[in-house]
Amino acid sequence: MARFYGKSSAKVDDKGRIVFPAAFRAALERSGESGATLIIKKSVHGSCLDLYSLEEWIKRSDRVAEGLDTELNPEHAAFWEKFNDDVYEIVLDGKLGRLNIPENLLKAAGISKEVTFAGVGYKIELWDKERREAALSNDEVFRKTAAELSSRQR
Repeated sequence: MARFYGKSSAKVDDKGRIVFPAAFRAALERSGESGATLIIKKSVHGSCLDLYSLEEWIKRSDRVAEGLDTELNPEHAAFWEKFNDDVYEIVLDGKLGRLNIPENLLKAAGISKEVTFAGVGYKIELWDKERREAALSNDEVFRKTAAELSSRQR
């Protein structure tokens, strides 16, 4: 399973295509997923897009679905429908390694000219550069959260 770390920036062309960073392509190749289908969707938590390998998306969406009763609970059904709204399968352009991102997703994330790819382990987040900088925890909040998590591990 591919794991993604680090960050990289790229320009969005006038057709919504973005060159996929070489380091993330290499991660897909190491995991045997190069040329595979990727899943992109708007993030549940923020103003960014989430990019998953197909295998990772299936694993994570199945885990969410396990806790739902979409047949009998209308709130669960509505949540599941919204969760899967605007989920797209995409494949890297073989020649240049570009992603063709649907326009509605780019608009939803506020991405117009420059995108930051941020590897967060199991997925890649695609951010408008300025939005990402504003969304990151400040150092004080980061240290506090790290201390809280550390105390739970003991």
